[in-house]
Amino acid sequence: MVIYLIRHGETDWNTKRLLQGATDIPLNQNGIEVARLTAEGLKDVKFDLIFTSPLKRAKETAEIIRGERKIPIIEEERLKEICFGPYEGLCCQKEGWNIPDPDFVNFFNDPGKYVPPKGGESILHLCERTTEFLQELVHSPEYQDKTILLSGHGAVVKGLLSSITITDMKDFWNGGVHKNCAVSILDVEQGAITLRQENVIYYDKARSTNYFE
Repeated sequence: MVIYLIRHGETDWNTKRLLQGATDIPLNQNGIEVARLTAEGLKDVKFDLIFTSPLKRAKETAEIIRGERKIPIIEEERLKEICFGPYEGLCCQKEGWNIPDPDFVNFFNDPGKYVPPKGGESILHLCERTTEFLQELVHSPEYQDKTILLSGHGAVVKGLLSSITITDMKDFWNGGVHKNCAVSILDVEQGAITLRQENVIYYDKARSTNYFE
């Protein structure tokens, strides 16, 4: 089994540094174009199926990458982005910061100490649900000879990689958030997962900035 992980393309909330989380924001024009360039870079990959977050930005990215392939796109709730509850839509950039809890900065700088707002989701829970899905996938007999794309979000991709790349929650963001439409590849053999590549883009890096959501 080979699993490709992709973060969604850019949205207007990305460019404004607004927390998106579970809010359903579509791709912007640059996000669509970058997804198309990524699709071109992956055109020779023989995907068998795609799992996607149900949020528009991930679904649209999945549809663009699929292109003319006659393969299913399956929505998976466990690939949905981490929820920020009442803080969604607020600015997390230093200039313009309007999140009422000053300790929210731990989400970015010290994730081991992050405490979500009421109605939000913890990073630990995100890691648990994404890891649960990944383990179900890699141990499913029907997928052992498949090449699969997972279309998700910044924190979701890190959650999927957490059981492979981190040993302590403080290192959750090790290497930084993946760029929009960045691709990582996992090789799976008899349930063992190996990371082949991480956070690779197929377009001019000038078109991307590291956004957290």
